[in-house]
Amino acid sequence: MSALSTPRTSPRPAPGFRVSIRRSAAALLAPVVALLFASCGGGEKTVGQPPSVPVTVTKAAARDVPLQVTAIGSVEAYSTVQVTALVTGQMMEAAFREGQDVRKGDLLFTIDPRPFEFAVRQAEAALARDRASLENAEDDVTRYTELAEKDYTTKENFEQLKADAEVLRAAVKGDEAALDNARLQLEHCSIRSPINARTGSLQVHPGNIVTANSPTPLVVLNQVSPIYVSFSVTEQNLPEIRAYQAKKALEVEASSSGEPPKSARGVLSFVDNAIDEATGTIMLKATFPNTDRTLWPGQYVNVVLTLAVEKDRLLVPSRCVQTGQSGQYVWVVGGDRKAAMRPVVVERTYDQSAVIRSGLQAGETVVTDGFLRLTAGAEVEISKPAAEKS
Repeated sequence: MSALSTPRTSPRPAPGFRVSIRRSAAALLAPVVALLFASCGGGEKTVGQPPSVPVTVTKAAARDVPLQVTAIGSVEAYSTVQVTALVTGQMMEAAFREGQDVRKGDLLFTIDPRPFEFAVRQAEAALARDRASLENAEDDVTRYTELAEKDYTTKENFEQLKADAEVLRAAVKGDEAALDNARLQLEHCSIRSPINARTGSLQVHPGNIVTANSPTPLVVLNQVSPIYVSFSVTEQNLPEIRAYQAKKALEVEASSSGEPPKSARGVLSFVDNAIDEATGTIMLKATFPNTDRTLWPGQYVNVVLTLAVEKDRLLVPSRCVQTGQSGQYVWVVGGDRKAAMRPVVVERTYDQSAVIRSGLQAGETVVTDGFLRLTAGAEVEISKPAAEKS
């Protein structure tokens, strides 16, 4: 009976059990509370605000800019002479080396002079003979003049003597001309340079027979100091070029494409008298001193013709200028670090820079890199270009 009447009771929990449950619940709720706090405005930035766009920038700057016309040109010798023989004979000597610089009057070739020396002596003998005959005839005319005045001789005889003297006088003049020609032919046996030039390849070597006025030159001479560079520009450039050329001599720079590139400076010296109807271009030539032989005949060069230097033109790097449906524009960063799209008018380019006609002011900040993520009003974070980072 006593066992049945005893009431049942729940076992007593172990000390510290409830405390551990409360601590576990607090630990689980902590991240949720923090997330709710953040979503309700806790912190400085709200969820969904776009981050700053990293960009690099530069300042639009005003500076002096040359007004230039560029073209591809070819170098031409200032003078070219094809040296040929004026007499026929055996070449005895070539008095130069191939590729040698020669001066005007320097001996180039010698042709066997002996046949021409003989011709000179024959002409001298013929002249001496006819001069002696002429002197005798003139003496006869002098003597018979007095006899004719006294009627001691017939008029016909006297006139014949005068005619004989005139014939001999003409013969002497002919002999003098023949002697001059023989001497000239002898001079042609020594072929000399007509200009200051550089010799080319020798076409006929000593020992060969050369003929007068042969179509094959003995050697070709090119004058390379000074030298020409010819190039063509479009007919639209012609009025501007002529207007500036009327004010002053226009400077021309020619540079090669070698490594390292070499450049030379000259002046515009020739404008052709007609436009090529097939291409719509006109040929120009510039003259260069070329004392250092930077330019060489037949070489292709990059030509820059400077018309003038324009003062205080606004420049930005060419990569700043973008093209959209409405035309060209740049991204401008204001003092609030917000980006704005600015339409601009580009007049031309110069040395990887764009010359801005309108749309910008000097000192404004324009974006040079980081365009793809930009939108109007976006906040930007200005970063240094990689080349400027330490």
